[in-house]
Amino acid sequence: MTTYLLAIGLILAIALFGIAVQRAYERFARQHPELGPFRDTGKGCGCCAGGGCSGSSCDSSAR
Repeated sequence: MTTYLLAIGLILAIALFGIAVQRAYERFARQHPELGPFRDTGKGCGCCAGGGCSGSSCDSSAR
């Protein structure tokens, strides 16, 4: 039972840490607009290094 509760607590802690890192990244991107636009990972174009972005989610006019 202790192992079960420990595993649940660890998974919750990892998830909360991931959310905290994402929010810190968003805050940093908002405070430093000179470094480029915030890259939203949920729209399918978080990184254009793998072959470029051809969809509407990577509109370069948003800069």
